[in-house]
Parts: sequence; structure tokens; C-alpha cells
Amino acid sequence: MNGAAKWIARWRVRLGYLLAIAVLFFAEPNPKSVAIGAAIGIFGLWLRAYAAGYLKKQEVLTTTGPYAYTRNPLYLGSAVLAAGTAWAMHSWISASILAAYFAVVYYVVMRREESELRGHFGEAFEIYAQRVPLFSRD
Repeated sequence: MNGAAKWIARWRVRLGYLLAIAVLFFAEPNPKSVAIGAAIGIFGLWLRAYAAGYLKKQEVLTTTGPYAYTRNPLYLGSAVLAAGTAWAMHSWISASILAAYFAVVYYVVMRREESELRGHFGEAFEIYAQRVPLFSRD
């Protein structure tokens, strides 16, 4: 992983705080946008909880449940949460900030984790990666 990718992976949570300030600054929520955004976000939380129930980090390569459809169901759940937040904020600027942050940061993080899994599980991961997409079907 190059220097920029390491920096992003290390500082992604702290960057998220700055992101939240910017997103809230441009936000123009209303009761309807918050209700719809919350409904979307609840689905994202459910997906993350469902995926977490299958995960056994560093013990086995998880390939069942939602991991049979995407190698990153936790991050897919986070993307749905971000979409819900964007909808709730009712601002194209806030939505653009969230989308850019997610696209850059989580792509780097997913690739870093993929490299770690490849090193830890070797051939088993290669076979899994050929069968299951990184994030979603193209």
C-alpha cells in the first residue's frame, strides 16, 4: 500500500469528523427527508448487523451469508447508511461530500483489507475473490 493509501486508512475516522461538519453545514433537512433517510439508514444498519454475525476475523475466510454475494457487506451497509444520511440532509452538496468521501476512503480500505486477506488465506482467498465481487456486481 502506498503512502497516501496508508494515510487515508489510518485517518479515515478523524477525517469523518471533518466530513460531518461540512455535511451538516450544507444540510437543509426537513421532516420528510429525515424520515426517508432514517428508513434507508435502518436498512444499512440491519445489513451491517447481519454481516457481522457471519464474520470471524482472522479465524476463517468468511464466504457464507452476505459474504457469498459481496466481499464487503459491512461496507455495503455503510454505503447504504451514507445514502440514508445524504437523503436526510436534503442537500446535493452534502450528498456529494458523502459520496466522494465514501468512494475514496472505502475503496482504499477495501483494497487494503483485500491484500491482508490474500496474505492470510492465500489460495482460498483467490478462489473466493474470483467468484464474489469486491463490493457489488458490475
